[in-house]
Amino acid sequence: MSSVQGRGDKCLLVGDDKHLLAGAVKNASYSMVLQLLSRMLTFALNAFVLRYISRDMLGVVNIRLTLLYSTTLFLATEAFDKACLSRLDTHNWSQVINLMWCTVPASLVVTGVLGWVWVNLLENPEPTLMPGYSVGVASFALATVLNCLSQPLFVLAQKHMFVKLKVFSQGIAEVCKSVLTVFLVIYFPSLGLYNFALAQVVYGVVISLVYYVYFIYYIVVYGKKDDTFPFTSVSQLFPTSTRDLPFIDPRQAWLTVSFFKQSFLKQLLTEGEKYVMTIFGVLTFADQGIYDIVNNLGSLAARLIFQPIEESGYLFFSQLLTHGQPRDKQKQDSCALAVDVLSCLLKLVVLTGAIILVFGMAYSYLALDLYGGGLLSTGTVCITYIYNQKMVVFSLLFLLSSLLLTSVCGSVGFILANCLNMAARIAHSIYYILQYFRGSKFKPLHDVIPHPAVIASLLAALIATLASERILCCDQGLVGRVLHVGVGGICLLAVLALVYLKETALVTFIKQQYNNWHKH
Repeated sequence: MSSVQGRGDKCLLVGDDKHLLAGAVKNASYSMVLQLLSRMLTFALNAFVLRYISRDMLGVVNIRLTLLYSTTLFLATEAFDKACLSRLDTHNWSQVINLMWCTVPASLVVTGVLGWVWVNLLENPEPTLMPGYSVGVASFALATVLNCLSQPLFVLAQKHMFVKLKVFSQGIAEVCKSVLTVFLVIYFPSLGLYNFALAQVVYGVVISLVYYVYFIYYIVVYGKKDDTFPFTSVSQLFPTSTRDLPFIDPRQAWLTVSFFKQSFLKQLLTEGEKYVMTIFGVLTFADQGIYDIVNNLGSLAARLIFQPIEESGYLFFSQLLTHGQPRDKQKQDSCALAVDVLSCLLKLVVLTGAIILVFGMAYSYLALDLYGGGLLSTGTVCITYIYNQKMVVFSLLFLLSSLLLTSVCGSVGFILANCLNMAARIAHSIYYILQYFRGSKFKPLHDVIPHPAVIASLLAALIATLASERILCCDQGLVGRVLHVGVGGICLLAVLALVYLKETALVTFIKQQYNNWHKH
């Protein structure tokens, strides 16, 4: 784990790359637990509230208002987080805290502008059928500002690998939000949107409260005992002026501006279909609500596995390699470790994605039918699994394809547009990796393709499960469904067995990280 040497204003990062990797693995593990908890609560909440609220309200909350929250929070914090988590030869913790506190005024500006757009420029739900829309917008915007109050402490926790804190804070906040929503929907159904607005504000309060309680306790108890922790006083968690130094490190300020451009485009790509729904009104509020539920089910694996790997991978690589430096200027030992980890992570996500694709083909309908009944497995919604200047091209490609395909295919068009978008981003990422390591001994893409035996097992599993679905599911009753699930389980075990036998390098890597996880 990276640590900070000394307590002076000037801090030199020193650390063991293996400890850094172990911390990143632990961060990914806990993030997966967090995502699992979050998704389970969300699915349970949606399954419950579907029986108490209209599909139109579900669409307004889960698409319109949640999009406002995710957009404002992302734009107000993402660039600052990345700049402060990027590796620099030296850094000053007072300047880092000062920069992170800039997220609060940034959130006020972003929420003010986008809140006005959400109320005045976008189509509002019918006031007589769904009162409180403006209050809902204001509440979700307020939740963003409340969340930003904890951002300086979030970066501090990430830098020092306090990985459990993120899981605990967001987990507790999700539980409070979900329990409060259920309580309000049951006992005060006439309040409508006000119930969801209050629950979202409570979510923001709880997250910040957990961070402050934890770090106040840590500083009081361990601040003077832990030589790796830079603060000995609670007042140091707030903006302070530093003698003979600018209020903010100019290098990190420049990085923030650079990352903000990427963040804006990344958010457009991540939530692109919701922006199309919101701005162009291609689906009704009711259809948007159902689409969001189905999309959450379809993206379950991506949220549980790929997102934690991506977040922890960024934390690992940003601390291991110096931002903006070409390959030949990096430390070769660090570069070699980065290539090894990248190669294994790519193999892992390729195998995971292939397994999801194969088994999703035969079990997506059953999953939808069990979760939401005929409301989700029939009707208008159908599901399949799924850098600056170049990101502009990707954004335009996604928006244009979304508009074109939704006019032809309805909500299915969003899925197809996402496929085109991801294909373009994958192609560009492959090109970038090849260019970055061109002329060197490093070949991170050399072993990405799974072993032929594993590919053959996946094809056999696809044929077997599709045949099982056609013969056993879903018109053969409970027995047929159980047999269909049994066939899938046997096929999955066979695929995993071949992965264990043939993908020895990946298995060794996973075992090593598992052992490091326990040691550190």
